[in-house]
Amino acid sequence: MEETIEISTETIPLGQFLKLANIIETGGMARWFLNEYDVYVNDERETRRGRKLRDGDRVVVEGAGTFNVVQMK
Repeated sequence: MEETIEISTETIPLGQFLKLANIIETGGMARWFLNEYDVYVNDERETRRGRKLRDGDRVVVEGAGTFNVVQMK
């Protein structure tokens, strides 16, 4: 499953992105989630909830699918 997530800013922290994509319910869950599940940003394992995502980034979340980051025009 591949999904496009639109962001309204130039960058978005990974923790906020996970909430925006409805993968976690609150931003406070991000640290726990990233320690328990494999999350890849552009094919690299990521554990930092503050990792900045930009237009064109690809996020793969274990058990949830693949998400493409697109900045709204």
